[in-house]
Amino acid sequence: MSVSRRGVMKGGAAGAVSIALAGGLDTIFQTSAEAAGAYGYGPLLPDPQGVLDLPRGFSYKVVSAQGDALPGGGQVPGKHDGMATFPGSRPGNVRLVRNHEQTNKGIKPVAPEGLVYDPAAYGGTTTVELDRDNEVVAQAVSIAGTSTNCAGGRTPWGTWLTCEETEGFAGQTKSHGWVFEVDPVGRRTRPVPLTALGRFSHEAVAVDPHTHTAYLTEDASGPFGLFYRFRPRAHRGDYHCYLQGGLLEAMHVRGLEDLSLVDEPGARFRCRWVKVPDPSAATESTRRQFDAITRSQKLEGAWWARGKAYFVASYARTASGAARDHAGQVWKYDPRTDTIELELIFKAGGRFDGPDNITVSPYGGGVILAEDGDGEQYLVGATRKGEPFAFARNAFNDSEMTGVTFSPDGRTLYANRQEPGVTFAITGPWARLRD
Repeated sequence: MSVSRRGVMKGGAAGAVSIALAGGLDTIFQTSAEAAGAYGYGPLLPDPQGVLDLPRGFSYKVVSAQGDALPGGGQVPGKHDGMATFPGSRPGNVRLVRNHEQTNKGIKPVAPEGLVYDPAAYGGTTTVELDRDNEVVAQAVSIAGTSTNCAGGRTPWGTWLTCEETEGFAGQTKSHGWVFEVDPVGRRTRPVPLTALGRFSHEAVAVDPHTHTAYLTEDASGPFGLFYRFRPRAHRGDYHCYLQGGLLEAMHVRGLEDLSLVDEPGARFRCRWVKVPDPSAATESTRRQFDAITRSQKLEGAWWARGKAYFVASYARTASGAARDHAGQVWKYDPRTDTIELELIFKAGGRFDGPDNITVSPYGGGVILAEDGDGEQYLVGATRKGEPFAFARNAFNDSEMTGVTFSPDGRTLYANRQEPGVTFAITGPWARLRD
């Protein structure tokens, strides 16, 4: 179901990379143009503008960029990160809610007082409405005064959970490390932290549409972060679901203190869930409130698909304290069996590494991954059979790709380059996928 990272290298290097896929398969992906065209959408073609390389037949449009003037005043902030799409105000329109991973510098979001949590913080979200041609209809800051808004998640009731990847207070007037809810329509957003979801270095959220349980990743070190679940007290399935409290728990697998120890796809483990004593982390970080717990370095993306919560560990390095080295893992949690299973592992030393934001593709049942690693940065896809392919390359610089997400109708893939911040709308012959 999932993919790895790195795509076609410049010049078609002769090396290969071993990718362990679910089911115990090893696929060797040659980094030549011939191999790149064997599946997916074909080899990447150089962009004459030097911005974004795409396969033949695909095109991109820059729909919103850092520094663009906003109709209500101010400019589009930078450090574009996690993003989701929602229906627009008219048929065919789409709204994007986009994170800005700024902390204490950058272009400060300008918003009405009622949308500002901490006037000293530079993070937040913007909401962009586009028409059928991906032309901007409206654009505004949708929450401000938050900090280091990295990823998040879409709720079943049509809102965006934006996550603060920080626990710090430096130069700020309020506590940070929370999750905030953003209404893409803009009528109900309040700058109120969802304190029951815990205060920690949040990365992403995947929400079960049936129980409204939220599964949350933590990107932290000293010690490494945890995988959490939040079970809401209310099950109304609306905007107030998480405001009414609930139970925050951390995942623990007996005998497995570090997820990096697992290197066989298909390995499955039964979970137990341990209550977080103090979700507010008033005196001690949530991850430090446990003696025995299962941890992982660099927990990143999370999404809900096929009745399961998928979550990603971008890498593990023994030099940083991990039990073993790897270049990325994708796990899935099945709430029906209360088990986690290693879906995919990227072997250390290969050309693919560091999975981050991932979206499920409506074409062929595979995924598209936004890459965050060393060197060239790609959007990398996978077919239903698990064959990886380079779909797009950041030809402008080495900044990471983020926020990958499809429009509700599947016609457009939206993605960001983080620095300088740009949002792309990518269209083309999606049904041409070769697997």
